[in-house]
Amino acid sequence: MKLRNYIHGQWVDGLGNEIPLYNAVNGELVAVSDTEGIDFESALHYGRTVGYKNLSSMTFYDRGEMLKKVALYLLERKKKYYDLSYKTGATHADSWVDIEGGCGTFFAYSGLAKRMLPNTPFWVDGDTQKLSANGTFIGTHILTPSEGVSVQINAYNFPVWGMMEKLSTSLLAGVPSIVKPATPGSYLTNAVFQDMIESGILPEGAIQLVCGEPGNILDYVQDGDSVLFTGSASTGKKLKSLPSISSNAVRFNMEADSLNCSILGLDAKPGTPEFDLFIKEVRNEMTTKAGQKCTAIRRIIVPENLVGDVQNALSKALDQTKIGNPLNRETRMGSIVGKKEMAVLESKIELLKAETELIYDGKHELVDADYENGAFMSPKVFYNDKPFEKNASHEVEAFGPVSTIMPYKDADEAAALAKRGKGSLVGSIVSRDEKFVAETSWKMASSHGRIFVLNRDNAKESTGHGSPLPTLMHGGPGRAGGGEEMGGLNGLHFFLQKTAIQGSPDILTAITKIYQQGATQHFSDKHPFRKYFEEVEIGDSLETAGRTVTEADIVNFSNVSWDHFYAHTDATSLNGTIFDKTVAHGYFILSAAAGLFVSGKKGPVIANYGLENASFFKPVYAGDTITVYLTAKEKINKGVKGRNIPSGVVKWLVEVVNQRDEIVCVATILTLVAKKSQFLDLNLKNIQKKLNGLTQNSQPKWGIMTAQNMLEHLEDFLKMSVGEEQMECRTKDEEQLEKLRDWLYKEKAITRDLKFEGLPENENAALRYKNLEQAKEKLIESLKNYLIYYRENPLAEHTHPLFCNIGKEMWELFHRKHFTHHFEQFGLTSNFIIN
Repeated sequence: MKLRNYIHGQWVDGLGNEIPLYNAVNGELVAVSDTEGIDFESALHYGRTVGYKNLSSMTFYDRGEMLKKVALYLLERKKKYYDLSYKTGATHADSWVDIEGGCGTFFAYSGLAKRMLPNTPFWVDGDTQKLSANGTFIGTHILTPSEGVSVQINAYNFPVWGMMEKLSTSLLAGVPSIVKPATPGSYLTNAVFQDMIESGILPEGAIQLVCGEPGNILDYVQDGDSVLFTGSASTGKKLKSLPSISSNAVRFNMEADSLNCSILGLDAKPGTPEFDLFIKEVRNEMTTKAGQKCTAIRRIIVPENLVGDVQNALSKALDQTKIGNPLNRETRMGSIVGKKEMAVLESKIELLKAETELIYDGKHELVDADYENGAFMSPKVFYNDKPFEKNASHEVEAFGPVSTIMPYKDADEAAALAKRGKGSLVGSIVSRDEKFVAETSWKMASSHGRIFVLNRDNAKESTGHGSPLPTLMHGGPGRAGGGEEMGGLNGLHFFLQKTAIQGSPDILTAITKIYQQGATQHFSDKHPFRKYFEEVEIGDSLETAGRTVTEADIVNFSNVSWDHFYAHTDATSLNGTIFDKTVAHGYFILSAAAGLFVSGKKGPVIANYGLENASFFKPVYAGDTITVYLTAKEKINKGVKGRNIPSGVVKWLVEVVNQRDEIVCVATILTLVAKKSQFLDLNLKNIQKKLNGLTQNSQPKWGIMTAQNMLEHLEDFLKMSVGEEQMECRTKDEEQLEKLRDWLYKEKAITRDLKFEGLPENENAALRYKNLEQAKEKLIESLKNYLIYYRENPLAEHTHPLFCNIGKEMWELFHRKHFTHHFEQFGLTSNFIIN
């Protein structure tokens, strides 16, 4: 199989500089890579133009949804990725981390986008700054996609996760990418990439693939471009110093190999849970991916009196780790990714042998494999008896199942040894001694990107020493490259240009799509809480009536809240305070404000979603009159999970003023606001109006129903929903039932070709009314009965033939979809009242 490259939106073959890629387990040829003849300069230009235009025009929210769809698409095809992953020497557990961990990173960033990022192509960063005395000149910052292409050079140890971890942030930021996987194992990256393209989810130019040697691709990077590199520190430094990168202000992020350590606490003696956890963690980090992890434990730092105990326990644990063919269920450690990489590893082991003692050299018999054909190596443990004098352990990284034990005396020495790695991605401490952990961690923090603390209290839920998480930074200082990847939304900043914006409140409102205090407010007769999410406009405002605060209000709120702070209740204790007399509670002011601006009738506002930045500026006394200005400040599109009504979050600026027009309180409240639905509202007048357009001659757009059959069919289900008619539930499988009920909450219509088991397929049911007009009357009568019934019996449940026993909410969701489906069938959907 010859691997193809994806350039300019096309799959292209190299022109002959072929590199064979072998199965790491048995040495058989798997694929051939070839990048000869690729026009890299043109590829970068294509990304900067076509890719950038398409991605940067999308909103952050839409890009987040895109990541989710891609991840779901890939997971449906994951079996073939596992089949290829085994050929890289990875076990099933190793492959799970790589394949499903990669998809999980896409899911994580999709979730962050939906919860925390705006539905705009830019992102407002930080608070607005007042730049003038009267507030007519203000400023803030916005983040926009850097106008370039990201070249992403990945390591060989994680062919899937390595690619998706970088793409998760670049694609969400709106920056097109060129993926360059390490050549060994690139056949796995290629398979996943092919499916990304075939999904049709990503816009044109969003991603390109170079599967083989990178050639001179970095000669063509320019200002606005970025390079992300994962690999050896020496290679990374060479790339960073290239004139095309250093002279053109190209953003460069390096995540390099590092000599990560794990420290066994002084308290973690044999027999304690912490000692056992330490041995297990070290063994896992040495054997997972055969030690080919940039986060693996290379230096084992233990109390000097426990060196022998650790050596014995670790040796026993490693002896029990079966090595061999990943397809065998007994195998717990696979192979190195290839013979070439194994030769490099062996040379590093010789360097360690020159200065330190090899105290464990496993003589494992392989499971369904042999050392001659496969790239297998048994675990090896060294001992550095003088770690402050012998430096090989702190300078040489053997990228495989190799680690070195070294002793320490106290917390100061433990931290000092940890720092001798000159910059690490991660260091761990296994201890329950809070003082030891605190003292050691802050002392070693300056040379580590992440510190992982493990003990019996978090062991069950811990993700482990070697697991970078999307919400936390992956990177480290010094030898580790100085880079920062992931880290939640911080990971996007690398790809974004930060720009200060200055102007008047109206101008900044127009630019940022966030209302700025002092900007023009838009008042109307329609209460803002009567508007659906799509209808709310930034700047929509309401001025309330006034409310005079009384002594009784203050006393009553104290009693209800149990807040008897002296400033609210004891006028004799106010000498020397900022108050002249007993003052109204701040939270009473907010509550009273809500009472003034909330619309009492049921409408699109579903719930109070939160409160932000509440500040109180002036005291409110009995006799003061407060008025509230409510203004739509910001809209956040919100993804909906499970059985929730489609909705978005609206942030409202609440400004409370007193009778002297002085601001006494400012806060931002968040409300969950329903979106308009494509489905018909069960409104009697609207239904009646639409039925007036239905005649005996009305013909269906699909199916064989007559107009009267359709009305009698709808009536049957209305009667079922109030228990007047009964039909047995046909859904017996609980899992299927839950999926069907979930569907009720989704904005998905009933499909036209749906066949319901209870109805004849090729004939209509017998009519029970003498004509269409009587059927109309009976339908309206049944709809009216249904609406009244659930007002009087809100907790009632009745059987639906598909959804089984359901209550008011689910019946309403069903009827809205059902009415919409059949009204559309007969062309009655124009001028719908929908919400």
